[in-house]
Amino acid sequence: MSELHIVVAYDIPDDRRRLRVAKVLLGYGERVQYSVFECRISKVQYLRLKERLDELIDPAEDRVSFYLLCEACRKKVERIGSTELLPEDAIFVGWDEGDL
Repeated sequence: MSELHIVVAYDIPDDRRRLRVAKVLLGYGERVQYSVFECRISKVQYLRLKERLDELIDPAEDRVSFYLLCEACRKKVERIGSTELLPEDAIFVGWDEGDL
């Protein structure tokens, strides 16, 4: 079975839901940015992941986007700057828009 390469990005204002979503995603891929994960998973795993996240989010407030990359597109991914992944135990502190 071939693997899918999926980039998952989310915008979730609630700290508790955001943490739960991140914990689920850690089981499927690697965190590459604060709210971005890269996953190499099977189609079955992808469907399970979508189901699990759908159960966790509030569709009126939250957004989770899945970007499926073909193998040719995956090979064209370029990065500049740090190539280190964020550690699984990284701690993030929530903030409000008024703090910016």
